[in-house]
Amino acid sequence: MAAFWNVTRADYINYDDSAYITGNINIQKGITPTSIKWAFTTGYQSNWHPLTWISHMLDFQLFGLNPHGTHIVNLLFHITNALLLLFIFYRLTGAVWRSAFVAALFALHPLHVQSVAWASERKDVLSTFFFMLTVIAYCRHTERPTLKRYIMIILFFTLGLMAKPMLVSLPFVLLLLDYWPLQRFAFEAIPGRNQKRFPVFFLILEKIPLFLLAALSSAVTYMVQKKGGSVYTLTSLPLTSRLSNAFVSYMIYIQKTIWPNGLAVFYPFPKFLPKWEIAGAVVVFSLTTLATLLLSKRFKYLTVGWFWYLITLVPVIGLVQAGAQARADRYTYVPLIGLFIMAAWGIPELTNKLHIPPKALAAPAVLALACLSVATWDQAAYWQNSMSLFGHAVKVTNNNYLAYTLRGNAYKTMGDNRRAIQDYNTAIKIKNDYYLSYYNRAFAYSNIGDYAHAVQDYKKTLKINPKIGSIFYFYSRGYAYEAIGNYVQASSDFSRVAEIAPRFAQAYVQRAIAYSKLGYPQKAYADMRTAAALGNKAAQVFLIKRGVRW
Repeated sequence: MAAFWNVTRADYINYDDSAYITGNINIQKGITPTSIKWAFTTGYQSNWHPLTWISHMLDFQLFGLNPHGTHIVNLLFHITNALLLLFIFYRLTGAVWRSAFVAALFALHPLHVQSVAWASERKDVLSTFFFMLTVIAYCRHTERPTLKRYIMIILFFTLGLMAKPMLVSLPFVLLLLDYWPLQRFAFEAIPGRNQKRFPVFFLILEKIPLFLLAALSSAVTYMVQKKGGSVYTLTSLPLTSRLSNAFVSYMIYIQKTIWPNGLAVFYPFPKFLPKWEIAGAVVVFSLTTLATLLLSKRFKYLTVGWFWYLITLVPVIGLVQAGAQARADRYTYVPLIGLFIMAAWGIPELTNKLHIPPKALAAPAVLALACLSVATWDQAAYWQNSMSLFGHAVKVTNNNYLAYTLRGNAYKTMGDNRRAIQDYNTAIKIKNDYYLSYYNRAFAYSNIGDYAHAVQDYKKTLKINPKIGSIFYFYSRGYAYEAIGNYVQASSDFSRVAEIAPRFAQAYVQRAIAYSKLGYPQKAYADMRTAAALGNKAAQVFLIKRGVRW
């Protein structure tokens, strides 16, 4: 609680929080039959996670748009997950201090700040809560198998998938736990233990319903993300680039686990990865995998920990690329448990071989956790607002066009449009086909009265992303056209708005102004009457002064 306390004072940020919470009218209805139906049927934001949507609705019902309540709930979920993790490994192994070390590393690591501090990432802490409950239910089932206990496994797993589909790897994790510490594999002869052991085929067969649920969730997620335009094609991002980035990302996550510096909210996909870096990552990956397999009989925890780490990262390692990020801190929330297992059991084993007393590990363990706590406190402080978060990202990453764009948005919100334009300019220099940099720069130009440049940016935006055409886009561009005297194009844009949203009164008012300038008074009066009938006060006053009824 102390290490993460800064997140309880954090504001919403201008990265997904608007789409998920502050600008989402479905969330702001609270828990209603209509909003529940929307949660289960929508693919909004290229995701199907109805339980996450419902949790945000409940937050709004409890706290309104106060971000502190939402962040406290996230933190409470994180603390609960850490306690459940402690319970699981203590129950499975009986090793209280090693289990506590795994849970403490999970609780205090700064790589987990993003999952807790980002209001939109409720799906991480919520899905992991059901991940832990699924594992607990599975452990109980292995002790005394019953249909009721198996149904509980399926129920918790289903709820987890409905919070975040990243849990599709959970059936594989249960197989790993069968190997160690449950030791249910038939080829394991364990003296003095009466626990039943089973052939590998049976252990896979008992998890078929879970694998089917995982496959169904994967298919739904892929279809929703593809429909939402989040999935990159092999043409836009070749398989070789994905594989290279995947191997490098596996190694970077390990590096950041050991030395968590330079953490950022977004890491752009690299244009180029040095061959030596790719080769080094492949070699380390392969040698570590081979070593854990060769040592699997003597040190089962190394095999389980390593493959826990590898397998749980597969859904987000980028083989199916969804989004522009190369990697993300939030993706490590569950996978790092595997590395923590390796450390918690491996370090005492190593020191025992070196004849170092077990009590000698206490001081370095406490020191490591203290250092992680300080780093977490520091990292959580950057999440106070958009300006501090993206300002930090700009400092610790290279060519981060998204961070510059979103910091520009923060400047624009503060009214500092000129500094916002500078950030947009930098973002465009880095990535000249990122349409949101042009789109937001157009608004900044409009705010300072430079409508000519605003129009150019609106055109560029639509050229890069033809799907951007919406009510807000056409209305804003029409307003800019009107400001520079291009009334023909302005009237055309306002007509597009009226077609899309026929009850948007202000569009008729603006088109009436354009028609008046073009010398079409009858059309102008007709639009003013329509706007007045829709309740626009300015149009009503205009017509009353001229004795015109609507």
